[in-house]
Amino acid sequence: MKKGFCVLLSAVMLLSLCLTGYAADPNEVPALKAKFKDGSGPAVDGLAVDYVSYEPETTAGAKLPLVIYFHGAGQGSQPRAQIEENNFPLWAGEEIQQRFTGGGAFLFVPRSQEDKGEFWSDKYVASTKAAIDEFIAQHRDRIDLTRIYVGGFSMGGKMTLKMASSYPGFFAGAFPLCPAYEPTSAQFESLADLPVWLIVSRFDIIAGYYTFSQKIWNELCDKTTVPADCRLTLFGRVKYPDGKTNTPSNHFVWFALANDLFTYDGGPYPNAVTTDAVGRTIELKSPDGVVSWLCRHTSAYAGEELTPTDALSGNPDKGLNTVGDMLKALFPLAADAIKTFFGNVWERIMNLFVR
Repeated sequence: MKKGFCVLLSAVMLLSLCLTGYAADPNEVPALKAKFKDGSGPAVDGLAVDYVSYEPETTAGAKLPLVIYFHGAGQGSQPRAQIEENNFPLWAGEEIQQRFTGGGAFLFVPRSQEDKGEFWSDKYVASTKAAIDEFIAQHRDRIDLTRIYVGGFSMGGKMTLKMASSYPGFFAGAFPLCPAYEPTSAQFESLADLPVWLIVSRFDIIAGYYTFSQKIWNELCDKTTVPADCRLTLFGRVKYPDGKTNTPSNHFVWFALANDLFTYDGGPYPNAVTTDAVGRTIELKSPDGVVSWLCRHTSAYAGEELTPTDALSGNPDKGLNTVGDMLKALFPLAADAIKTFFGNVWERIMNLFVR
């Protein structure tokens, strides 16, 4: 499959995202978005990455972690679109912020300039790293360098794996959601010492489990040196955090992530099973979700200048330039659709008998 598969899917994403709603209190979300400030990093090879960021309000004095989050396709059309079109700003809310050790976390959300036809291409790796470095320098007295985390969904999951495999010593943990990407063996080797939490639905046909995530998880399990620290959360039908209402697409696992993989009442998220790379089932109990898992991991990074690995060089982005390329890319999508269809039918039959 071509590595630029997510570009083909971006049109599907654009259509599906227009159905997106917010499971959170509509009065809370705009106020949280307003707390994110605009910024732009230095130009690298002619590309300067713009971003929005949140600075914790706590004045406790302790240094706090930094979370970098990459948006999905259809959410980079203009500045600030990366938080206007999804519910990640909920991580700036009091409930999630208090779960971080120290009482808060910095949030950094860069943008892939889709208005210029960009979908987290390789050139964004160096430019995004430069923007992050500059942001850290501006808040050096408040950011804990050993607790820098990276995550993102769909093509943002792709960018998560690109960044983590390019700068593995920089990050303390990674949480890709439904990543539309196929890392190489060299990239998995680069990720071997990094705790990774993969979140996906087996019924997702946009960036499917069978097309991408199953292979990613199997390879992670094979290569990781920290199997007890790696996790997979595999959803069936994806619900909003009320635990009852279906999201418009089973691709939308980020609704669960925004609520730390718990329902509004703190219960376990429905249709979701979490395991580690040893094969053990992990029972998530509020408030110990993704945030608590992140806070358990630190790196040895101390602010030194890092040279990126060459892992990405063997896996460059390529466009789908011919009809043959498109057909090759569509075959796995069709296979996912068939598996998802029968999976949905089976789940509905079972729901008639199991409550």
